[in-house]
Amino acid sequence: MANHKSSIKRIRKSQIRRLRNKYYAKTARNAVKNIRGTADKVQAGVLYKKVSKMLDKLAKKNVIHNNKANNLKSKLALYVNSLN
Repeated sequence: MANHKSSIKRIRKSQIRRLRNKYYAKTARNAVKNIRGTADKVQAGVLYKKVSKMLDKLAKKNVIHNNKANNLKSKLALYVNSLN
């Protein structure tokens, strides 16, 4: 158990951040799955813009790594462009 006020606060803040990051990461994973499950090119294009923006924000906030966000966006762009 932490003894200092600052360490107690740090533990409390890290728990809140962990839960928030977990939520946002899960939301992003679900959004990526939704795009991959879409067969319509127009709908996939609209979803791609939203997911791309979401991934950039998560990378900026260090929820996910910047390279992971770029890799996901690249794979999704290839998928969306391959749809007919």
